[in-house]
Amino acid sequence: MPTQTWQKSSYCQEGEACVHISAPARTSIQVTESADPTQTVLTTTPIAFGALLDTLKALK
Repeated sequence: MPTQTWQKSSYCQEGEACVHISAPARTSIQVTESADPTQTVLTTTPIAFGALLDTLKALK
């Protein structure tokens, strides 16, 4: 099984509360949070993840 590559959010500051994103396939995106001791991974579609990012950007 290939090792999954995680990318840390560019908005992450120093410390342990960082969001990590991985796209193991074109049909899914996985998100985890570095401070989560259980390493819970949420899986979503690229469309839903894009909608989340658009919403967050609009709140700025």
